[in-house]
Amino acid sequence: MTALPLLDAEAMASFVACGFLRMDAVVPDDINAAFLDEMGDIAPPVPGQKLLWTYFEMMARAGVPEVAAGTPLAEVYPKGSALARLLELPVLAGAVRSLVGAAPVFDHHFLHVTFPPAYHEAGGGENVSQHLHQDSTIDPRRAFDIQIMYYPHEVTRDMGGTRFLPGSHLRKVSEAAIARYQNIRGQQHMVCKAGTLLFIHSGIWHGGGVNLSDRTRTMFKIRINPSQSQVRQFDVSTLVPQAAQRPIFYLKAPPPPSVEQILMTPEPWFENDTGRLEFLNRIKLWRYLTGDATYDADYWLTRIENRADA
Repeated sequence: MTALPLLDAEAMASFVACGFLRMDAVVPDDINAAFLDEMGDIAPPVPGQKLLWTYFEMMARAGVPEVAAGTPLAEVYPKGSALARLLELPVLAGAVRSLVGAAPVFDHHFLHVTFPPAYHEAGGGENVSQHLHQDSTIDPRRAFDIQIMYYPHEVTRDMGGTRFLPGSHLRKVSEAAIARYQNIRGQQHMVCKAGTLLFIHSGIWHGGGVNLSDRTRTMFKIRINPSQSQVRQFDVSTLVPQAAQRPIFYLKAPPPPSVEQILMTPEPWFENDTGRLEFLNRIKLWRYLTGDATYDADYWLTRIENRADA
């Protein structure tokens, strides 16, 4: 059996720091076409019909199987289906193994379709973006779930692709408590080619954009839980041992690429004070994933763990 292409240390550190991993146009065109065919056509707008009812009708026809939460991921989709083939792609399977470990478990899936203005006009509704939110409930675990967002067709800027806030995944909130916040510095919008995958930490702040184009936008989401350890599941051969903590302020030259450099790169929305808490949380998550309880970057945790007075 061919070994899966696991994430290397720098890709893993980027996920720890930013909360997402993006892979552009990695799903073959034949799988994209098969997926859209299995989901079925979307009916044209019906005058006077509420958009929610249109959505319910679409979901009833779509080829999305009903699956119980807790089912082993490998058993969720019928063999040969587009979604089964999607999960079998080495690039996807390697990322899933790296992030949630062996034998992941299915949580839920959902077919997200964002409709163009004509549908809202027909039903008398308002065409607005989805509120910013963090999925599910407050989650205090160090362990985490992932969500795979699959974009089977090209998404242009005016189609209102998923927006998300890099680095927000370690700020615990209650689902829609952040709904009043919009257009935060550093947010990203998914503008992508067909076959793009977005892997996100289950805590990342995100929402669907408003569709201003003349066609529907489709995205399929799968949430996955770990059932076994997430520790050292990535390509640990790419970890570079630390010889010592690097100098914090007086660097004589730009630092080379490294895990430490990735973990210590702030997001545009970080404040100068509480933004430092994100560095602490990143280091704690890196300790968890590497199984190294002594790891530190720029001395952040070491200085507060110093018990010389004990």
